[in-house]
Amino acid sequence: MASALHASHPRSYRDNRFVYPVWSRRSQGLSLGINLNPDKVCNFDCIYCQVDRRSESETEFVEMPRLLAELDDAFDLAAGPLYADEPFSRVPAGLRRLNDVAFSGDGEPTTYRNFDEIVEAVASSKRRRGLDGVKMVLITNASMLHRPAVVRGLEILDRNRGEIWAKLEAGTEDYYKRVERTVIPFRQILDNITRTALVRPVVIQALFMRIHGEPPPRAELEAFCDRLNEITAAGGRISLVQVYTVARPPAESYVTSLSDGEVDAVADLVHTRTQLRAEPYYGSA
Repeated sequence: MASALHASHPRSYRDNRFVYPVWSRRSQGLSLGINLNPDKVCNFDCIYCQVDRRSESETEFVEMPRLLAELDDAFDLAAGPLYADEPFSRVPAGLRRLNDVAFSGDGEPTTYRNFDEIVEAVASSKRRRGLDGVKMVLITNASMLHRPAVVRGLEILDRNRGEIWAKLEAGTEDYYKRVERTVIPFRQILDNITRTALVRPVVIQALFMRIHGEPPPRAELEAFCDRLNEITAAGGRISLVQVYTVARPPAESYVTSLSDGEVDAVADLVHTRTQLRAEPYYGSA
């Protein structure tokens, strides 16, 4: 069933280095991932991350011509031939649609130096194909949204049916550091999301989990809601809060999924405390 496909999101397909297809539980369709971090370098070291950072990557930089050639091939495959391959052959006919091109991959995509240039190149490729209905999604930890090249890239996304999915999954500095394991201050993340949301609506990605068997404390979840309310009180627009949990093998064995009921409870709390739309996504389906 397609509901099980989200349990595996390999960042490779055939001989590709940069472009990979996945069936996305959050978009309910096919997503073409753009991996701008094939060297697996990231400025976060999240305890739940599925990327194996202990192994070496073959490529340490982004070869733009090859990336665009892989994207063109992926567009052709998404038109039909892809569904002859496993695991995509298990996707029901009604869900066999190309939903988006997503900047994601094995690290934080906005750390790529020429981010705006690659966003424009991908947008041009999409336009040449007449794929105006296909979204462009930036999946980001929000750490570098203040960089000039990233700001320019976001403006390009705005003109090409783009969405920004920004990670925010803590309400306090202590919990943020425990989960994300980064030297980047929590305040920088909050300020970047707020500034970005002043210009266009953003989607918030919020992954919660059990740590050593314990779910996130109620006080932490309430603080998370407070941070969301601070963003909207400052004029930031949040179109959706995606509340989800671990669905694939995490970096740390002490990290496990919340139950479906626990995910629902977090989503309900977010909606009640913020009046924002919150959608649950489960680890099991």
